[in-house]
Amino acid sequence: MGRAGVALMVMGTAACTIESDASTTSSSLGTTTTRQAPSTTSATSTTAQPGSAVGFQWQRVNLGFVSAYILYRAGEATLVDTGTGGSVPDIEAALGQVDLGWSDVGGVIVTHLHDDHKGGLQGVLDAAGEGTPWYAGGADMGSIRASSDGVAVVDGESVGGLTVVATPGHTAGHISVHDPAAGILVAGDALIGEAGGVAGPVPRFTADMDTAIQSVKKLSGFDYEVALFGHGEPVLEGASDAVASLAENL
Repeated sequence: MGRAGVALMVMGTAACTIESDASTTSSSLGTTTTRQAPSTTSATSTTAQPGSAVGFQWQRVNLGFVSAYILYRAGEATLVDTGTGGSVPDIEAALGQVDLGWSDVGGVIVTHLHDDHKGGLQGVLDAAGEGTPWYAGGADMGSIRASSDGVAVVDGESVGGLTVVATPGHTAGHISVHDPAAGILVAGDALIGEAGGVAGPVPRFTADMDTAIQSVKKLSGFDYEVALFGHGEPVLEGASDAVASLAENL
């Protein structure tokens, strides 16, 4: 993205608005329990792992039916997912809570084509300024509209120091984001937080469950302490172990 540091925000809206209801019920993919922070409507931050010189910090924006996350370092930010158009003020407020503003936003990553993740894209781009780049998985790119062209990203690609992980199934082009230095996974809707742990995507809102299950298993092979979801409470300790346990039962 042409900047030394990046912050990440993940948000959701319409197609997955109903999906958020599943965060309080059992998923057909099962649930793995681990420790997590209590729910809060205010942003919550955590620092990079001790000894990490390049890891990100993150802050949650709890919008009720969906959450946004900011991963930030060196005073710069990238938004991943944009919520509905009406979420723009909440994003701005969350940036302010970590002493950032729209001028610090170096780019936008959209995890997938559902309206609760892409709906506010144009408003975010307008607020962040002309020329702000945005990124999405190639198979979803054609369904995401903005005044500027987006950049299709592929599995393993680095965007501002964050690693793109292709996690298709929920949608054909769904992507997640991994920061190995800080041990953080932003899963979009490839996973949900449920019952104090981790569950797979909701079948009735998922385009291809067989592929989605393979993506859960793929995510179990990465190392991360923290997992952040579009829907459900974040898991703050032992997240990759929880996902591995879930994957074993699929």
